[in-house]
Amino acid sequence: MSQSVDTSQGIGRNREAYLSVTDLVVRFPSEDGIVHAVEGVSFSVQRGKTLAIVGESGSGKSVTAQAVMGLIDRRVASVSGEVWLDDEELVAMPDEELRALRGAKMAMIFQDPMSSLHPFYRIGAQLTEAALVHQKLSKSEARSLAIEMLRRVGIPAPSQRVDDYPHQLSGGMRQRVMIAMALINSPALLIADESTTALDVTVQAQILELISTLQAESDTAVILITHDLGIVADIADDVVVMYGGRLVEAAPTNRLYYAPQMPYTLGLLTSVPRMDRERVDRLDPIPGNPPSAVNLPAGCVFQPRCTYSDRVLDGACLTANPDLIAVEPDHYVRCHLPSDERRRIADGVLASLAGDPG
Repeated sequence: MSQSVDTSQGIGRNREAYLSVTDLVVRFPSEDGIVHAVEGVSFSVQRGKTLAIVGESGSGKSVTAQAVMGLIDRRVASVSGEVWLDDEELVAMPDEELRALRGAKMAMIFQDPMSSLHPFYRIGAQLTEAALVHQKLSKSEARSLAIEMLRRVGIPAPSQRVDDYPHQLSGGMRQRVMIAMALINSPALLIADESTTALDVTVQAQILELISTLQAESDTAVILITHDLGIVADIADDVVVMYGGRLVEAAPTNRLYYAPQMPYTLGLLTSVPRMDRERVDRLDPIPGNPPSAVNLPAGCVFQPRCTYSDRVLDGACLTANPDLIAVEPDHYVRCHLPSDERRRIADGVLASLAGDPG
């Protein structure tokens, strides 16, 4: 039987996890009103495991990552909830202590390396600066470490490339430099925020394989943020689906792909191009547009785009935000549809994806 989630257990605080996020809320003031960027999100990830956070643009994925990293300006934004990193709580931590953790125990790879790398400094200078801030090294030792990191991430002729400027490198090479910078202090948590979106598919696969290889070497906990379910199947151990600032489904990767229950997750799956089926002229997108974070729906945040909300007889989708319920061990869903109805809908969608007309 499904049951409401107790955020002190399960998807909430997990003392075995390296990172545990519980009931995270992030809100920003704006001219149009309060932006509800993240609303009550909880998840955890262990050392050596990869958690993928999936959702459309504006779903709250990147803001969640920034809140974990302590990059939200709390002078203008409201951040609440708990973020535990290796038994240290980050939300209430002073900025100075957070800065000491960033780059040392946790690091982040951003989407656009050209906006993250300083264009006027050689990449070696930027790598050595990251090492010198957190490690007791001489300048020559830091330079040697920078060259070694460039070698580890697959940069050819690293002893020469270390003196290049960012504009002298290709997009894939710049992203590798960002990975080297993120890993130069051997952080135990690595967050990759849309780090392969702007790259071609060949380089994208290389970058994801590189992250997995380096993770295996250092037993790193990895959070992969993306809008595309198609790239997480082979790399993620668990998946969190976000929509409208809320967590709407969370499950181990195989279960999410083969037994999804949230209509939004089903919509994401049907939107992924398939290479094993006959080519079609158009994909099957989710109808409508994501909600405004300033004016979220009163009921289920996905209701305006959901084609199944009429099957909830009491109209709760229009008036009540559904609870996050546990449908199986480690599988959580936020939806008013009865469990049997969710399974029937999912079975039909999955059969269609498999090309079964019945």
